[in-house]
Amino acid sequence: MTDLSLPARLRAAADLTEARLVAALADAPLPGERLRPPRLLDAMRHGSLDGGKRLRPFLVIEAAALFGLAPEQAVTAGCALECVHCYSLIHDDLPSMDNDLLRRGRPTVHAAFGEATAILAGDSLLTLAFDLLSGPDAHPDPARRIELVRVLARASGLGGMAGGQILDLAAEGRFAGGTRLALTLGQIRDLQAMKTGALLAAAVDMGAVLGGAGPEARAALAAYGRAVGAAFQIADDILDLEGSAEAMGKAVGKDDGAGKATLVAALGRAAAGALLADLVRDAQAALIPFGARGAVLAEAARFVAERQA
Repeated sequence: MTDLSLPARLRAAADLTEARLVAALADAPLPGERLRPPRLLDAMRHGSLDGGKRLRPFLVIEAAALFGLAPEQAVTAGCALECVHCYSLIHDDLPSMDNDLLRRGRPTVHAAFGEATAILAGDSLLTLAFDLLSGPDAHPDPARRIELVRVLARASGLGGMAGGQILDLAAEGRFAGGTRLALTLGQIRDLQAMKTGALLAAAVDMGAVLGGAGPEARAALAAYGRAVGAAFQIADDILDLEGSAEAMGKAVGKDDGAGKATLVAALGRAAAGALLADLVRDAQAALIPFGARGAVLAEAARFVAERQA
């Protein structure tokens, strides 16, 4: 993918990820599995195939490419991360969470298959992620596979995405008698860095692990990942206010209506937009040590901030 534009590289990474997901969700059971129940498999496919920009696998692939790895050498790790992302969307859409009926322009998994099946589909995608990372096609070195597992687990769980989700629910007043919490800017940043930013930062870090990055290169990519994760969330919050349901493929305006804690609400649209531009500059500055090799990731930071869906 050396000479392709960013849109072409995004499509190529998405196609590669889709093919790997299709293979991972095949009908035939794997060694150690007795059978794959069709209803559960269909729900997992519904929640993970034929949709999304595949931004997280793209970041894994492009970060690994900085160290000379071909996309095919990074796609399994990217696919594992995408499984976690898709599981989180399935569970976020549940009636007990955001109660959404539309995702990527089609019914959410619980709307199509029922709540119980949706819960199990999300659980199964989360489990599949670590199945994928445990195999030699993720990386031939067992030590690097263990590090990939650690990075993804910590980004996904208590101190990452799941922890951020419960902080978000608490801020909405889901607990403690229904009282909404007024969060400070620092608390909003923590919430968003966990709920959304953690997986995006993990994508870049997983690419660094795959490539055998040294401490300085890994730290530079970590700074890039944090900035991109924060930028993605601000852009998403702006789109929730200003985007259309048709373009987004899901309901818009719900965050404002639910009183969600966002930097756009806390700072105002203009100041949030200025912060978004600063984060893009921070992300691009973190790539300076990589020289021209970092050009695609630098452009990706702009894409994250300027996307319309």
